Amino acid sequence: MEIIVCKDYQTLGAKAATMFASQVLKKPDSVLGFATGSSPLSTYAHMAKLCDEGVADFSRASTYNLDEYYGMGPTQEQSYRKFMNDNLFTRINIKLENTHVLNGLTDDPERECAEYEAAINAAGGIDMQLLGIGHDGHIGFNEPCDEFPNNTHLVTLVPMTLQANARFFNSVDEVPRQALSMGIGTIMRAREIVMVVNGADKAETVRKMVYGPVTPQLPASILQFHPRVTVFLDEAAASRL
Repeated sequence: MEIIVCKDYQTLGAKAATMFASQVLKKPDSVLGFATGSSPLSTYAHMAKLCDEGVADFSRASTYNLDEYYGMGPTQEQSYRKFMNDNLFTRINIKLENTHVLNGLTDDPERECAEYEAAINAAGGIDMQLLGIGHDGHIGFNEPCDEFPNNTHLVTLVPMTLQANARFFNSVDEVPRQALSMGIGTIMRAREIVMVVNGADKAETVRKMVYGPVTPQLPASILQFHPRVTVFLDEAAASRL
């Protein structure tokens, strides 16, 4: 695990975006994994800038997002499909049909998850996966639990996650109680992982992720076992290292 401490959030995003630009330069038809939330916004803004400048070309790339709220449609304001369209997909030269987000309105979540997993495998697996981290150490929507879930699955969200995501809704009562999420195994099968973390409120979580122990009670700790992980931190998030 390589740790890179950046001066601030914007610098962090610029460095992470450069890694994705390098990936599509090296392999134009790369399969990219993306995340949502506030952490990757700077990364996406810089990716769009690199695309505008002709540095990055995403026209042959395809993408798979980590997760989606269960019961939420793609045009709803807080859906992760809409988030990705607004913050990245409509701002770079990617073909929208090559971007994939789990269907939150499925009436068969088990089948939806299995088909999503199969689609990733059929695409050849994820070349580079972007991650953030939750205050409780979750990645994707893989919450602290007794074992590391392997494949894409339906998750019941814990109170800490509901509270953290309430800022995107009028109240915590509006936050969906379940989500569809790539599993820890799905994430770990990505050939390369890039994590972005900012803010002092996540400094202790970062410390636990980096120094262990590896436990499903802090899901991100499993990244210690991945051969190619780069973690970009701002100075505040790195303050406990």
